[in-house]
Amino acid sequence: MRDYKAEYERRVAWIRALVGGAHAAGVVFGNSGGKDSALVGILCKAACDDTLGLLLPCASRRNYGLDADDGRALAEFCGIETRQIDLTPAREALVRELGGEEPLSPAALANIAPRLRMTALYAVAAAEGRLVAGTGNRSERYMGYYTKWGDGACDFNPIADLTATEVLEFLEFLGAPRRIIDKAPSAGLFDGQTDEQEMGVSYRAIDGYLLRGEAEEEEAAIIEGFHRRSEHKRRGVAVYGEE
Repeated sequence: MRDYKAEYERRVAWIRALVGGAHAAGVVFGNSGGKDSALVGILCKAACDDTLGLLLPCASRRNYGLDADDGRALAEFCGIETRQIDLTPAREALVRELGGEEPLSPAALANIAPRLRMTALYAVAAAEGRLVAGTGNRSERYMGYYTKWGDGACDFNPIADLTATEVLEFLEFLGAPRRIIDKAPSAGLFDGQTDEQEMGVSYRAIDGYLLRGEAEEEEAAIIEGFHRRSEHKRRGVAVYGEE
């Protein structure tokens, strides 16, 4: 197992130096009630007392119930300031202006919420001189399991090198709320959605593949398929005249 005490100290120092170097007033992150956002919140609060977590429910019922409750549990655990911004009316207005749900694909509809959340985070950051902390882990990045210009956008990310398994171990070390540790990973994009069900492969399998190169043939095919199809997400913007 990794030395999470040393990891904690290094990551907190890194965040503190980054925020100070940017002359930022504080940090803001999306407090989704999940494991990744919990670890980011704990690290950012330790590094910068002026850390704000936004609860950003958008259309899904679980956003207003389970996810919000877990987000508040994290806030109480480490004393993070919390605000809730209801994005459902904005989503409904946007979908209506786009002609309703009929002309939009399921992927187009699902990606609206993450992009609205990032809009809210950057609006608050710009108004209050904060940096936006990202909450995506290494496993999600390899799979491309995030929304381009949505939850994939941020000013810094203190956990991008950690697999989902390592995030879980880190939270166990930190004594995070049990309800968050035991929760099934979910982007909360729609009711009943879970990450592993949607991808068709478990995080345990993904992490075994990333850390040790071990996976069943079928699992490896799924993982590499996701990775190939999402390569565009990990590249910068294509600029004419640049390789």
